[in-house]
Formats: sequence, C-alpha cells, structure tokens
Amino acid sequence: MKREHHHLLPNPNPGGGGGGDSSSISASCGGGSSSTYSMTTSAGKSKLWEEEESGCGGMDELLAVVGYKVRSSDMADVAHKIEQLEEAMTNVDTNISSDTIHYNPSDISTWLESMLSGLTPPPPPPQPQHSFFPSTDSSTITSSSSSSDYDLKAIPGKAIYNNTQLSSPKRIKVSPDSAFASRPLVLVDSQQENGVRLVHTLLACAEAVSQNNLSLAEALLHQIGFLALSQPGAMRKVATYFAEALARRIYGLYPETPSPMNHHNNHQHRLSDMLQIHFYETCPYLKFAHFTANQAILEAFQGKSRVHVIDFSMNQGMQWPALMQALALRPGGPPAFRLTGIGPPAIDNSDHLQEVGWKLAQLAETIHVEFEFRGFVANSLADLDASMLDLRQSESESVAVNSVFELHKLLARPGAVEKVLSVVKQIKPEIVTVVEQEANHNGPGFLDRFTESLHYYSTMFDSLEGSTTAETEEKVMSEMYLGKQICNVVACEGVDRVERHETLNQWRTRFGSGGFEPVHLGSNAYKQASMLLALFAGGDGYRVEENNGCLMLGWHTRPLIATSAWRLRLAAAVTH
Repeated sequence: MKREHHHLLPNPNPGGGGGGDSSSISASCGGGSSSTYSMTTSAGKSKLWEEEESGCGGMDELLAVVGYKVRSSDMADVAHKIEQLEEAMTNVDTNISSDTIHYNPSDISTWLESMLSGLTPPPPPPQPQHSFFPSTDSSTITSSSSSSDYDLKAIPGKAIYNNTQLSSPKRIKVSPDSAFASRPLVLVDSQQENGVRLVHTLLACAEAVSQNNLSLAEALLHQIGFLALSQPGAMRKVATYFAEALARRIYGLYPETPSPMNHHNNHQHRLSDMLQIHFYETCPYLKFAHFTANQAILEAFQGKSRVHVIDFSMNQGMQWPALMQALALRPGGPPAFRLTGIGPPAIDNSDHLQEVGWKLAQLAETIHVEFEFRGFVANSLADLDASMLDLRQSESESVAVNSVFELHKLLARPGAVEKVLSVVKQIKPEIVTVVEQEANHNGPGFLDRFTESLHYYSTMFDSLEGSTTAETEEKVMSEMYLGKQICNVVACEGVDRVERHETLNQWRTRFGSGGFEPVHLGSNAYKQASMLLALFAGGDGYRVEENNGCLMLGWHTRPLIATSAWRLRLAAAVTH
C-alpha cells in the first residue's frame, strides 16, 4: 500500500517566499519517493503540523511516525482487513472512487472499513457524516488498483484542496510562519511542471559544475535527459543542446576550436559555413543584420564616386549583392566599388575568398558596376595592420568598415578589441557598422553566464519554432548553428571560448573609449527593416526596436541582435 505524504507535495511558492529564500529542485523517483537537491540553505523549516498528544497511549510507534494511529493490540485485526481489501479490489472491475481525493487517514482501521464497505457488491449504506472522501466536484486524483498496490496518481485539473475539506479524528495544525499558511496546496503532474523542473535542474547542474561537484552534476545530467523527453518543440531541443554542453564540460570532452594545424577543423569550418547559410535562409536575423548595415553604408556613400568596403566578416559574401544592386540603381550612375574581404585561412590550400570574389565579380559585370575584390586571410582580426589593406586616400576613396558577429570573438584575447579599433582609426572610415548579439555571455562567473545564455537561446529556439513548425532541413541546420554556439559558451574556457557576446551598452562603452561616436540609423532603415520581417512566417513575433539611434531585432519582448553605426570623433580624426 502506498501512502500519501503531505510533506512531498510541491511547494506552491517555488523560488522563495514565506519565511525563507531557499530554492530546491526535486527529481521524482520510482515508488513515490523524492530526491531533493537544494541550491541554497533555508534559514529554518516550519513545523507544518502537530499531533494531538492526548489519546496516543499504546499506539504503534513506527506507524505513528508516518501519520497512522494504530494500537499495537489491533495490528492483527488491521492486517486481516488489509487482506480483505486486497481481495475485494481484485474482484471489482471499476476503479474505486476514481473521482475523489483520498487523504492520509489517521485511524487506519476505520479507514479500511470504509474502503471495504465501498467495495461490497450490494448498494453501499449512506456515507457517514465524517467521511474521508469529499464530493466529486473537487476531484483531482485517480486511483489505480492491483492485487497488492493502491496508488494515487496526480493529474492536471482542479487540484486544489484546503484544510476545511479534512474530516478526521486527527487534528492538523498549520504553523503561522509556514510557507503554506493561508495558501491552497496544488497537486499537478503536467508538462508545465516538468518544464519548470527541467529549467531548475539545468540551473542546479550548472551550479554543481561551477562548484566542481561533478558527481552531483552527473546525477542531475541524467535527470535533465529524462525531463527533456517530456517537453515539446523548442524547450526539448534547447535543453538537449545545453545538456550536451554540460556533459562535455563535466567529462572534459571539449569541442574543437579552429586551428591552422588541425586538418579536421577544415571540415568543421566548412560545416559552420553551411550551417550559417541555412540559418540565413530560415530566420531573419542575418538578413536584418545585413540589411541595416547596408542601409547605413549606402547613406554614408551618398555622392561618392569611389567607395571601398572592408568586411571583417566575409564568410560567404551574402551581404554584398544587395548593396551592389542598390549602388547600381543610384541616380547619376554607380560608383566604383572595391571590396576587401577578410576571413580565416583554408587548411586545404583552397582559395575560398577568391571564389566568393569571383562570383561577386560576375554579378557586378551583369549590373554594370565597376568592381574590384581582394581577399585577405588572417587567423584573427587582431593580426591586421592598416598598411596591409591597400588604402587609396589619394584617390578620394570613401571607406566603410563592416563587422557582423565578429568583434565579440576578440574578447578572448586581452587587448585585441582595442588593437583592432586602433587599426580602424588609422583607416579613417566614413562609417563603421557593427552587428552583435544582444546578450551578456562574457561574465566571469560560469553560473551567471549559463543562466543568461539559457534564457537567450531559449528565445532564439522559440523564434525558430514560430517561423516554421515543419522540421525542414533548413530548420534543423539552423538549430545546429545555434547549438554550436551554446556548446562554446558553456563547455569552453580561455582562448577556446570565442562566443563572448556582450550587450549594446557594453559596446557603446568600448567604442566611446576608442575615440568613436555613434551614427544614428535613420527612420528609413527602421521602416524597411519592419517590412522585411513581414516577409517571414511568424513575423508577428519579431520586433524591431530603436534604441538611441541603434536598431534591435528581437522575439516578442526580448532583444536578440543589435545594429549600431560609428564614426571617428572629430578630435580623433584630426589626431590621426
């Protein structure tokens, strides 16, 4: 027989409240037991009830501990009644009292008699006034029976009961400082509850990792796997990627980072390029980044006859066909367009950047734009020098510097961002366009970084689900693209952790300290970016927000990426 223990009920006020600040994660085990891992220690535990002291003489002590009042002299009679109950339950086809709540009885002998009377084939006598079974309109728990087991299963529904429903010889006293005081107790076993448990277990596992308690982290990792299976869609996927990243960190199976000496990473780099292309096609984030940056560059180049873009994030060159077409349609004819693309070296000695440049040259010829391309290979942007970029200031060439999701990678090397900004100042560009993730994944504390990244990527995965419900190849590849970032944020440290995203305000501070001032992106960019989002399924969930001259793209209320534009402050421009 299984007994219901009220102290195992879920806390109706998770995350704190009442008289303490404790937060706990419960992992349910078979047989109705509970294993609890506490993230913080409570200041104390309230005594939830006190037994009436009178009338307890001669009671069986072991049963009294778990809440049953049975005299030692009555044990034989109680055992006989249990046998009768088990026999009766095997002969009844219907579920007994499947529409009622069964409370933990204090007088087990009387309770067994009431159960036996309910299973008797003849019509049962009228229910006594002091019954343990309330009316069926508050039903929340189904009872399943077997030859030797009486199990209460919690199901979703109106699972609320309070003290006034109890009618038992045993008096239950709720202490006034209890977290349960004046609150209903809620029994739920739902997808939503499992989702909350999943998030709490992920955070508890991350906390155990941060404290180097790897045995506890490993145990929680197994719980994450089971809980993730109960979740639909985005939550299951994002939890799986975070679980993989935690597992890599726990077992020391760190993901490989690009290295010219590692030939396997050549395939990794090609895979990253392919995943980025699918991400570009599936959701609007990269399109928004390219569109808003191009709009700022186009306005800065207005009236210029020779223009030069230095792209810190060349990759597949997907950003530039749209700008070239816009330049081709400019009143008075297009300017001469020069593009310098910077990218990592190819391990197989292939000239990847030149292949991209060749395709762009074919497009330029088709739309009658004078075009020149130069690919520049660098292991890091910090290795750049202005003298390498073939600047032609004598020809009155206007220069723009563009970086999309690249500058945050420099934060793994102290002083690298400052060095790159110094090189940019030597270039003296008309404008610098920067697109970065709107997140803080570069804090010193692992747990804070994990928590922030969990919220950020959960929103990203939600937006992918909102864009398309079908499990297409593009969607799966886009999820893998984000999954690789999750793995780097969570599993890696030191120079290997390159996904060090920072917020727009943090970048404002860096550029301000580097001698730059912001360029406000115009209302035209805002309007056209909003129109771009309308082309995507789930466009109602995407939001464009103007933030002090910068543009942010987010999902519902959460900003996810930010585009900003910068130019040299006048004093800095004169100095250089």
